[in-house]
Amino acid sequence: MKKIVVAVDSFKGSLSTFESARAIKEAAEEVYPGVETVISPIADGGEGTVEAIVSANNGEFVKTVVCNPLGKNIEAIYGFIPQTKTAVIEMSAASGITLIDQCDRNPLNTTTFGVGQMILDAIDKGCRKFLIGIGGSATNDGGVGMLQALGFEFLDKDGKQIPYGAKGLQYLSSISTKKAVRELKECSFSVACDVTNPLCGDNGCSRVFGPQKGATDEMIKDMDLWLSNYAHLTKNVIPDSDMNIPGTGAAGGLGFALLSYLNANLQSGIELVMKETNLENHIKEADMVITGEGRLDGQSRMGKAPVGVAKLSKKYNKPVIAFSGCVTEDAGILNEYGIDAFFPILRKPCTLEEAMDVSNAYKNLKATACQVFRLIKTDFK
Repeated sequence: MKKIVVAVDSFKGSLSTFESARAIKEAAEEVYPGVETVISPIADGGEGTVEAIVSANNGEFVKTVVCNPLGKNIEAIYGFIPQTKTAVIEMSAASGITLIDQCDRNPLNTTTFGVGQMILDAIDKGCRKFLIGIGGSATNDGGVGMLQALGFEFLDKDGKQIPYGAKGLQYLSSISTKKAVRELKECSFSVACDVTNPLCGDNGCSRVFGPQKGATDEMIKDMDLWLSNYAHLTKNVIPDSDMNIPGTGAAGGLGFALLSYLNANLQSGIELVMKETNLENHIKEADMVITGEGRLDGQSRMGKAPVGVAKLSKKYNKPVIAFSGCVTEDAGILNEYGIDAFFPILRKPCTLEEAMDVSNAYKNLKATACQVFRLIKTDFK
């Protein structure tokens, strides 16, 4: 064994991407003395995306004060890669559903304004390339809040800016791009988005994602109507806009705003992260690729990190092993998607709390990896 590439996602609620990778790296080096073990941080466009891309590119983390979904000031963190003037942003850092209590979740009131503030801060620091993950939103405002922070005007019949949140859309009468931040014309936006929902309709953001954000049936009906009006007014300003493009319904319509007003490119989260972390070049020379995440199930084949890593690895005919905190009965289908074998790391019956404990999870992952590496050692002399 000469080279092992470790590209694992976090074991959410327990091990970070780097903690899980270090456990596997230690196991590999115990079993294969002298082996080169390359850790390539990975994520699927959601939690951990900023950390993965920034760490792989020797970037840094920036703190800035922005509005949370309810307009209260909070400190948000995004990534900054100086050599390429790139900002790496997770919209959930400003407008995520976990930032507000369950009792306060109401998409009529929540705004994406803080996301626009993060973009502005990065522009002020010289960034012109943006990588944005848009999972985990608390919002359904069509991305209007973000655009308002960037200088776009969304006006009521009296020519005043509409209120923040989805409730503001009911008053929308006209849209103006004249005062938009001029540097936006110099910027490019790549968006990690695995949601294919359109903006409106039965599969639109209001009906599909609204309930988990606190929407009632009446709210859903109203918001869908308001978003449709917003899309038609956008068409008058930006003729190429299309509310039916897959992904326009992502993050409560933030996908529509990014596509229409910022000319963004929506792409698979894992593919964006793999590209930006240069994973393919690491895999080319590998003898084995190790991947994994906290849970492997049949749905993992739908854009999750381990299957993305496996697919890329099979391009070069590399063997792929996956580790996971738990594995469901339907996970066997993943063997058809490039994962040659997968292994749950729990070694004895225990409570969920014990399993999620960082120290226990680290020991279990390392011990399991050691045994797997010993099993296959004779094939790599």
